[in-house]
Amino acid sequence: MRTCQASAAGKLTVVLATFVVVLSGCGGGPSPRAWAATVCGALTPWRSEISKLTSSTDEQMTAQTTPAQAKENLVRLFGGAEQASETARRKVEKAGVPETDNGEAISAGFRSSLGKMRDAYGRARDTIDGLGTGEPSVFYDGVRAAVDTLNKEYDASALDTSRLNSEELKQAFDEVPECR
Repeated sequence: MRTCQASAAGKLTVVLATFVVVLSGCGGGPSPRAWAATVCGALTPWRSEISKLTSSTDEQMTAQTTPAQAKENLVRLFGGAEQASETARRKVEKAGVPETDNGEAISAGFRSSLGKMRDAYGRARDTIDGLGTGEPSVFYDGVRAAVDTLNKEYDASALDTSRLNSEELKQAFDEVPECR
C-alpha cells in the first residue's frame, strides 16, 4: 500500500510540475497595469530624491562655503543621486518584462536609461572628488564644467519612447494610481 501511495504522489508531483512549466511558458510576465504600477512605484521616489538633490546642488553652488566644504557636499549629493538611480533601476529590473508587444525592449529601455543616469551622476561625483580646493575659482570652474557635462549626459540618457509604442502600456501608465 505504501508503494501505491508513493507512486500516486510521484505522479501527482510530475503532473503539477508539468502544469507549472506549461503555465510559465504562457507569458509569465506581469500585466501592463501591474508593470506600470511597479515602475511608477520605483520612479516616484527616485524623481523626488533627484529633485531634492538638484535643489541642494543649486544651493551648494551659491552658498558661502569653502571649496572643501562644497566639494564634500557635492560629492555626497551626487553619490546620493547615483545610488537613487541604481535603486530605481533595480526596482524596474525586478518588475520583470511586461506582457505586451515589445515588452523586453520596453523594460530594457527603462533599465538602460536609469543606468546611464546613474553613471552620469557617478562620473560627476568622481570628477568633483578629483578637483583640488586650493584655488577657489579653479575649483568652482571645475564644478561648473562637471555639472554641464552631467546635464548633457543626463539629457542624452533620456528614454527614447519612439520605439516603445505599446498602447496597453500607455493606457496602463495613464490609469494606474501609482503613476498619477
